[in-house]
Amino acid sequence: MSRRARRVLLAILLVGCVVGYFTRARWTPAARGMLLGWLGVAATASPDHADEHGHEGHDHAGHDHAGHDELNSLELSKQAQANIGLKLGKVELTTFERTIEIPGMVVERPARSTLVITATLTGIVTAIYPIQGEAVRPGQKLFDLRLTHEELVQSQGDFLRVAEELDVIAREIARLERIAADGGIAARQVLERRYEQQNKEAVQRAQHQALLLHGFTEEQIQNILKTRTLLRDLTVVVPVDAAATDGSQPQVEKVYEIQELRVAQGQSVTAGDALALLADHSELYIEGNAFDKDVDAVNRAVERGWTATAALESDGSRPETIRDLKILYVAGSVDVESRTFHFYLPLPNQRIRDVVQDGGHRFISWRYKPGRRVQLDVPVEQWPERIVLPVEAVAQDGAESYVFTPNGDHFDRRPVHVEYRDRYSVVVAADGSLFPGDAVALSGAQQMQLALKNKAGGGVDPHAGHSH
Repeated sequence: MSRRARRVLLAILLVGCVVGYFTRARWTPAARGMLLGWLGVAATASPDHADEHGHEGHDHAGHDHAGHDELNSLELSKQAQANIGLKLGKVELTTFERTIEIPGMVVERPARSTLVITATLTGIVTAIYPIQGEAVRPGQKLFDLRLTHEELVQSQGDFLRVAEELDVIAREIARLERIAADGGIAARQVLERRYEQQNKEAVQRAQHQALLLHGFTEEQIQNILKTRTLLRDLTVVVPVDAAATDGSQPQVEKVYEIQELRVAQGQSVTAGDALALLADHSELYIEGNAFDKDVDAVNRAVERGWTATAALESDGSRPETIRDLKILYVAGSVDVESRTFHFYLPLPNQRIRDVVQDGGHRFISWRYKPGRRVQLDVPVEQWPERIVLPVEAVAQDGAESYVFTPNGDHFDRRPVHVEYRDRYSVVVAADGSLFPGDAVALSGAQQMQLALKNKAGGGVDPHAGHSH
């Protein structure tokens, strides 16, 4: 063999050795198995591949472990994934809002959520139709009153007298028109009667409006004209919202709850006495209580149109959150008792119960009720182009923070730098540890970190993931 050929052969062997050394993780197990097969020895797993349960000789055939670092990789069964509620997602760049926490409370809308039903005239309560807590609609009957007010009796009498006079004048005009047609009288007399008729009609219209203001319905007034008898009883009904009938707002069923009945049957009431208190909780407010140091931040959020998030205590382990709440206004003065500034956020409500019981009584329940305490997260600044993950996606172990990314049937642990953390979210630095589009475990990170430490034989830190 020539010297040149020997050099070429030596170079090929050298390259093969280098490649073999760096790829030994792939071909060593197969070569070892083949060698043991030739020797007639049963293949067993090396001690380095004992599973986390201590069972040596576990066969990983069929599993591609290429690229796995056993110290930073964890295999989870389907049952384990279900136990920790594992959820997967992809890393995205988004805008993160840094917030401050402000206490608040669900309250009624002033002059909007409650409606006081009063007696328009003096009378005696003869019937009460609804019961406490019942849901009622506009136009629905509430009370019957036996009228004892002298003014109302006089108003009805005047209205009925004018109606009778108009009937007489109408008959007289018809008689005079027939005579004037034959030339028996001058047409001027007919015109005079018509002028008198117009004056009486004007008086009747004014009396008609007065009866409406007294609490009569149009049907009751027409019944007086039809039967020619005075009305002895007045029915009090749920008022109709003017905004719901003028077409300015979409038609939505208005429902009130009888929050309080303030009279009893047989009780005498005078004009202006409260009969009942009705409540409309279809929309409420969240009243935030900001201290002096937070007022500027709240005003900045109002000016820039940023929305707040409310956390309400619930039966579950995690508070119920309501997002995208717009701040309506900030009070212009300090509350004397609490020494805080109030600000208000509209809270649309939801019906969770709507049933009709025996007897036709209807009852509803609302999801949010006045008096419920909340915690408001009001944004103070925005950080664009950030990697934001749920707090359950990042595990803490001392000074280190980790996320877990799926890799085949394993989850690889990756160290990350946490820029900011609050109750719900973690901002991860875009330093190359994660990239947009990477798959990541969005939950169960702390449990996987503990499992990985147990697998490595390390002690479990009982305070891992807890901030004191």
